[in-house]
Amino acid sequence: MVKLIHTLADHSDDVNCCAFSFSLLATCSLDKTIRLYSLSDFTELPHSPLKFHTYAVHCCCFSPSGHILASCSTDGTTVLWNTENGQTLAVMEQPSGSPVRVCQFSPDSTCLASGAADGTVVLWNAQSYKLYRCGSVKDGSLVACAFSPNGSFFVTGSSCGDLTVWDDKMRCLHSEKAHDFGITCCNFSSQPVSGGEQGLQFFRLASCGQDCQVKIWVVSFTHIFGFELKYKSMLSGHCAPVLACAFSHDGQMLVSGSVDKSVIVYDTNTENILHTLTQHTRYVTACAFAPHTLLLATGSMDKTVNIWQFDLETLCQARSSEGHLKQFTEDWSEEDVSTWLCAQGLKDLVGIFKKNNIDGKELLNLTKESLADDLKIVLTCWTHWGLICSGPSDVLLLSSTQMSTTESLGLRSKVLRKIEELRTRVKFLSSEIPDEFICPITRELMKDPVIASDGYSYEKEAMENWIRTKKRTSPMTNLVLPSVVLTPNRTLKMAINRWLETHQK
Repeated sequence: MVKLIHTLADHSDDVNCCAFSFSLLATCSLDKTIRLYSLSDFTELPHSPLKFHTYAVHCCCFSPSGHILASCSTDGTTVLWNTENGQTLAVMEQPSGSPVRVCQFSPDSTCLASGAADGTVVLWNAQSYKLYRCGSVKDGSLVACAFSPNGSFFVTGSSCGDLTVWDDKMRCLHSEKAHDFGITCCNFSSQPVSGGEQGLQFFRLASCGQDCQVKIWVVSFTHIFGFELKYKSMLSGHCAPVLACAFSHDGQMLVSGSVDKSVIVYDTNTENILHTLTQHTRYVTACAFAPHTLLLATGSMDKTVNIWQFDLETLCQARSSEGHLKQFTEDWSEEDVSTWLCAQGLKDLVGIFKKNNIDGKELLNLTKESLADDLKIVLTCWTHWGLICSGPSDVLLLSSTQMSTTESLGLRSKVLRKIEELRTRVKFLSSEIPDEFICPITRELMKDPVIASDGYSYEKEAMENWIRTKKRTSPMTNLVLPSVVLTPNRTLKMAINRWLETHQK
């Protein structure tokens, strides 16, 4: 499902940060340098390493286009680089001269935020390289920063443990204690959680800290409804401070790196652990996913950067088996449809469906005509038969054509059969299922309900998986479970079976 495909060992000191563009990987280090690698073969670019900073480089990030790289350092500067030739475009000095710990571009590339050890945060105009706005937090150093996907606000994290939210005018919208002993990193998922009412978008934010925790927050902001930050859940797995976290480009995975030397990959929907990677020999200080591809980079105090690759088909099957797909097919995103195709053994169709923007609603409306005419999945050759039967060689060609047509028809039939199964499922689920029949973890009708020590009922397999991934807390209350013993809920199972008998007729 995930394998180590390359190790970079060019830095002479701790690696502090990793960042991807569509074609490059950047790494920075205590050795005062930034290094650039091509994603095609992970060779270092001719103009790498980039040298300007006189002290440790703490953070680096690409502009959305990938043409500009920003880096910041203990020397109190944030530097912009041309990624094509390595030339310095601008050197921006923090007004206070304080060491700069973090820098991030806004999604539209108009601004660059830099946070410093004295708690100051600066918004720079990324075109003119001039200071636009400046602010500061009350206590602690600024060590983390992330822009919302729509660019309307950004979040900073401090060494005192506060998450602070700023709008694009540098007005403080919200501040709250998020982690005891200090925040180390925060990151937004690029995919909104849902559309919400009146077009309100909800974004998922991850934060991690010295308290050994990874926390998930749901964030929303509009000029009409204002700003709201809600704590959602805590991901367990690390036994030491967590130094870095990052979402995958599709928002379906979250990765974290820790002082315990491990890297943990979570499914963000089920919050189950997909993988624990233990190849680094010292603290894991950095992690980053590539945009639009399943590559992961992890950096460490062991002076190396590991590159990991995920297998799409195996990942899709794992997600599907863990209940990743939403209960209602009409709500599926294009990524959900891709996951479903992989789980059904139709991986080869993922590209075609994505090209045609097939989401859940479009999937349920597909017919054999639209599969053939719009998606070009079926290439029939029956009309040519009368033209190719005049000799032995033509008979051979006919046999080949028949085979190709048969395979195409078989593929079409399989897709239509699977879609019909989904339609049947949708029709069944459209009946109002009593809430007590729904598993709180999978959000699906329970088949084998059990009672946990928190007094709630869950699907047996889902709760066993929950406990197996070291989650000794209740999925409903987040409190520690007094016991991990699961007791069959036979009364509930009988009630579910009676309901099924009534509604499946």
